[in-house]
Amino acid sequence: MSDRKALDIVTADAVAAAHDRIEAIVHRTPVDSSTTFADMSGASSVGLKLENMQRTGSFKIRGAYNTMAQLSEQTKDRGVIASSAGNHAQGVALAGDILGIDTTIVVPEVTPAAKIEATRGYGAEVIVEGKIYEHSYEYALELAEEMELEFIHPFNDEGVIAGQGTVGKELIEQYPTLDTVVVSIGGGGLISGIATVLKQHDPSIRVIGVQPAGAYHAKPSLKRDEIRELSEIDTVAEGIADTRLLEKTFTVIREYVDDVVSVSDLEMSVALTLLAERAKTVVETAGAAPVAALLSDAVDVRGEHVAAVVSGGNVNLTEHGELTRTGLMHLGRYAEVEIAVDNWPTGVSAVTTTTESQGAELDVLERTRRTAQDDPNRTPIRVGIEGSGTEHLQSVIDALDSLDELSVTSHTLA
Repeated sequence: MSDRKALDIVTADAVAAAHDRIEAIVHRTPVDSSTTFADMSGASSVGLKLENMQRTGSFKIRGAYNTMAQLSEQTKDRGVIASSAGNHAQGVALAGDILGIDTTIVVPEVTPAAKIEATRGYGAEVIVEGKIYEHSYEYALELAEEMELEFIHPFNDEGVIAGQGTVGKELIEQYPTLDTVVVSIGGGGLISGIATVLKQHDPSIRVIGVQPAGAYHAKPSLKRDEIRELSEIDTVAEGIADTRLLEKTFTVIREYVDDVVSVSDLEMSVALTLLAERAKTVVETAGAAPVAALLSDAVDVRGEHVAAVVSGGNVNLTEHGELTRTGLMHLGRYAEVEIAVDNWPTGVSAVTTTTESQGAELDVLERTRRTAQDDPNRTPIRVGIEGSGTEHLQSVIDALDSLDELSVTSHTLA
């Protein structure tokens, strides 16, 4: 690695200048205090920095606008190109719309349709290319050279890092008792900006990064003091599914970030579920990662005042529903039950009546394909039941199994 220092990349003054530049464009997102998450993590207080309420649904507009606003007029006239898993795409597209710059965005195949349509809605041309982000990134660089377009990097750019750092500047003002901030890491632009402004304000504030276990490259890179690139990614958190840091973000993170921890997809699903239920806020898995770190004890915050940066809320609603079911199942509040029923469809009424009489909620009821093992005189169905806990759900399953007109053939219960 080079001998560059973090101050050679970005400074608190650069973040302050970025704040002045973007203040009229971005939202000053709220910090929502959560007693629930404080109690569950042992913290004195937990504040959720809700960047899912930002324009475009994530923090990315901050860095994109800060960088693009400083381009020369000649460069603006030619247009810009970017690669993104979705959120940076929308940030660049909106910044281009505001500044009158033509934008082209290359996204990987895993990008949710909702993010692609939102990006097109801001006037960008969207090209889907590559199975993972790195493939999209390489293709975008080729197009940038071929078409003479300015490439707007999603994280390895001084202007982008400074723009993302405005999240930290707001935190200092909104949460003056802050001891620790927990931030998701994909390529590292957000945490680099936040860590810069917080550490230059008060070096005692801890900055903790979080990555999915299936995209955990930052901590190994820091341990080896060289950038480690993963050969493959395995996580549902596509917003932070990068394979590596790059030189600028690695330099800042190495100097300013206190630790990087990992969380599983299941832990992020639980956090996403509880954010929807308790905080009444819809987030994507990448945005739920910091809360997952608090709830899974990946980081010790007992007795501390903690900020969790909820970085984005751009979700595919079908996937969000599936993830919340997974989260509820892990919490012992959701069961999937296979049942053999007499007299389809009239026998189904026994399922609904019994479930409701037990004070549970029937979420799914569907007829399934009969197999060779099924009783040919009975119809197999699958039901999803939501309850208050494992004991409650087991009592519902027992009540169903006691009925003459049906039998429970199997169930899945945490």
